[in-house]
Amino acid sequence: MKNAIVLLSGGLDSATVLAMARADGWKCNALSIDYGQRHRVELEAAARVARALGAAEHRIVALDLRVFGGSALTDSSIAVPTAPSPGIPVTYVPARNTIFLSLALAYAEVTGSDAIFTGANAVDYSGYPDCRPEYLAAFELMANLATRRALEGAPIRIVAPIVKMTKADIVRRGTDLGVDFSITVSCYNADAQGRACGQCDSCRLRREGFAAAGLADPTRYRL
Repeated sequence: MKNAIVLLSGGLDSATVLAMARADGWKCNALSIDYGQRHRVELEAAARVARALGAAEHRIVALDLRVFGGSALTDSSIAVPTAPSPGIPVTYVPARNTIFLSLALAYAEVTGSDAIFTGANAVDYSGYPDCRPEYLAAFELMANLATRRALEGAPIRIVAPIVKMTKADIVRRGTDLGVDFSITVSCYNADAQGRACGQCDSCRLRREGFAAAGLADPTRYRL
């Protein structure tokens, strides 16, 4: 069986990606990052998803990006916006995907994994620059210049199977693969019980995705 690393946030997108990788025959080692985000419930959700979808292993790496701040997700003095805004929103975490993919790259070398799966999406997303296909292609190029396994003839692929899918398409695909979206948490500002705020960008995109897919939204919203 082929080995892969799957970056798993605990949200809808990464849960679907894990299900897709498993359906394609990959042995999946799930990796979540405790980066100082506003709440830990998404990490609890990631653990539930990893168990439910048959990840071979689930590791959580602690790396506190609050030391830099600069994002509503890592700086409590910056409010999470409740309405769409032009440009790159304040929920963008500087260099987050680069850091996450780098950690996944180290994990891939240790586990002999041939691919890193990520839930990056460039269609229904919030405008983050590190979710674009050209960024992912550039990271793959860098990864295969920087790793021993690549230089020894075993390159690593960066796989982003939902990067060009709409949120509705992602919801449908995950549903087809048996993902229980009720155990996932996508909200930027969820409470301690895992209930979504219903107002942030992530909640809006998630709710619209279920509506467009014509499927019931199992999310527990506070509002």
